[in-house]
Amino acid sequence: MILAAGRGERMGDITKDNPKPLIRVKGKPLIEWHLEKLSATGFKDIVINVCYLPYIIKFFVVDGSK
Repeated sequence: MILAAGRGERMGDITKDNPKPLIRVKGKPLIEWHLEKLSATGFKDIVINVCYLPYIIKFFVVDGSK
């Protein structure tokens, strides 16, 4: 399970319209780093706990096929 429900208030305006898991680091959203590592180690089913701006995270992840 990936915990991705926080508001990211300490990030200020960066997370006003963009959830913290989608902030880019070295060209990729934070959550993508985690998903890639989990996939590389054999995980097939991953649950993501979302709350703040959940529709944006769901749109990014879609069905997980990427």
